[in-house]
Amino acid sequence: QQIQEDLNKQLLDNLVSFLSQSHSAFQEKTTEWTCRMKFREIPTAALVLGVNVTDHDLTFRGLSDVLQENITPYIALLEAKDCPGIKNLMQKLMGQLMNCDIDVDSLEDEEYVPVSQNRIRCSMSSLISWYESVTKKTDSETPSKKRNASSRHWQSPPVVVIFKDMESFTTKVLQDFIVISSQHIHELPLVLIFGIATSPMIIHRLLPHSVSSLLCIELFQSLSCKEHLSTIIDKLLLTSQFPFKLGEKVLQVLFNIFLYHDFSVQNFIKGFQLCIVEHFYSQPLSVLCCQLVDAKKRVNFLSHDQCENIRRLPSFRRYVEKQESGKQIALLTTDNFLKEETEKLLEDLHVYHENYVSVLRCLHVFTSSLPKYPLGKQIRELHCACLENRVWETEEYESSLQLARMLNKTDLVSMLQQCVEILLSSSGKEFDKTVEKLKEFLTQFQNLEAEASQERDVSISSQKELQKKTDLYHLQKTLLELKESRWSKKLTRFEMLRFEVVDYIDSLVRTYLVPADNRTLHEVVYFNAAAVLRGHLNAAPRTALHTALNNPHWYLKNQALKCDGGGISNKAPDICIVYKLHLECGRLINLVDWLEAFSTVVMAGEEPNADATSSDQVDDIIHARFIRAVSELELLGFIKPSKQKTDHVARLTWGGC
Repeated sequence: QQIQEDLNKQLLDNLVSFLSQSHSAFQEKTTEWTCRMKFREIPTAALVLGVNVTDHDLTFRGLSDVLQENITPYIALLEAKDCPGIKNLMQKLMGQLMNCDIDVDSLEDEEYVPVSQNRIRCSMSSLISWYESVTKKTDSETPSKKRNASSRHWQSPPVVVIFKDMESFTTKVLQDFIVISSQHIHELPLVLIFGIATSPMIIHRLLPHSVSSLLCIELFQSLSCKEHLSTIIDKLLLTSQFPFKLGEKVLQVLFNIFLYHDFSVQNFIKGFQLCIVEHFYSQPLSVLCCQLVDAKKRVNFLSHDQCENIRRLPSFRRYVEKQESGKQIALLTTDNFLKEETEKLLEDLHVYHENYVSVLRCLHVFTSSLPKYPLGKQIRELHCACLENRVWETEEYESSLQLARMLNKTDLVSMLQQCVEILLSSSGKEFDKTVEKLKEFLTQFQNLEAEASQERDVSISSQKELQKKTDLYHLQKTLLELKESRWSKKLTRFEMLRFEVVDYIDSLVRTYLVPADNRTLHEVVYFNAAAVLRGHLNAAPRTALHTALNNPHWYLKNQALKCDGGGISNKAPDICIVYKLHLECGRLINLVDWLEAFSTVVMAGEEPNADATSSDQVDDIIHARFIRAVSELELLGFIKPSKQKTDHVARLTWGGC
């Protein structure tokens, strides 16, 4: 939440500045506001938020809070679903505005008792009368009786109307409201904010020129959802501050949902939260994450069962196999020795994360500056590539190195300076020698200028000597030597230095960007259950519905509903019985035969009743249950009435799930 507030701060500050200027013009009755009144222009902010509609609510809530703190208490947020007509819009608008000035102190005054909007005529004149009465009441209050909030506002604060989803509003509603409001702009300081998901051109598509000319529009652009997500990943995932990590496949699931479904940062964060809950619920050793949060905590609290869980981890087994026989026996039999070793391994894992993040950022500095982006432009793509396998063994990495060996001096110097800054700000303690080496490269690049000037002087002097040689034999000999030297051209000092820099970065990558799967106890902090996450986030309603109706025991966990061999239990819900019977039918289902089969299943295992009256009552009950179950199947879309035969229904679904 703090990150999102920081990202939206610039946008909200610009909006507050815009509203303050519009408001001050109305307060002081300046020439600007007089001109606006003459042309009946309404100050309007076109807020382009992007297609990630699910994230808009958070932005609007933040905007509303900022405006209430600094500009005005009179804010109305309107949605298209609540405003199908101009009457509904005015009711919603007045209903929100008339309650926004009420607080505990004002309720003691009889004149501040809220009036229901149903009792008054919802019109612009009523709104103006209410606004005048409220502002006059505020002006006439004594300083001791004034509310604390009113001191932050002007004497006549503007009325801000926010259209959260402008594209969804009907054209007629918007036109009528803007035309009516423009006629009363000299009485009511109205400011409009249009929430736009697509493009600012939608204003001119929805509104004709005669209406859009009544608006004084200023455009505001929010941060793109991709930049927003990149910041979230940079602050939450690529840091050693938080021990919990996501595996490569899990990250790919979240990224695919973000890129190919909704572009919603909020949904990405919800998926991240779901991963945390699932990891701490399903992994018994997730309690060891506290060791990575606080280095002072020790792992002596581990029980014998938890020690056994550590010994069962695949990464720990590989670690034990590499040890000598005496240490292997101690790790597998002595809990205290295992706890001490676990503490060391967790500390090594923490150091690995610190070094990994720093070197990953340095590698991203190089790869993001390449022309073709073989490893991707975003750091999240590079992070996934490093988690998946040894990145230096991939073709994309080799292509990146080849392109890096062709960079010019300016780009190389800039990249090295950025890498030095990254490593100096890193919490890792192993980069002192690395920083010294990078600074040495920078010094060598600076010395190249002096060497280059000396080489130019030498070449000029050699050319002068060549001109002095007038003998044909010596002249031909010299020209042949020059030709051979061009064919066997040696690398220049700059090219050799460039190769050294790229090779050194390559050595850092091979040392510190080893995949996390190779680290001992990585299962403690990494969540890799991509299939579980995909099952939670990627909805499969038909599969879930088929499972619920065909095998109700899967969800209800009732042993009486468990059937073997595809049988039908008479204890199952009626809709389940009807559904399993309909799977045995063809395209058209005879309702009479269906009812008889349903009655046979329901009455199975029950003793026959000799009383005819009671039997008729039971048949009526079964008939009613059957009709209700069939109606539910029709509502779910499995069947529909058939026009061919009145006593038949048509089946709509085929095939298994």
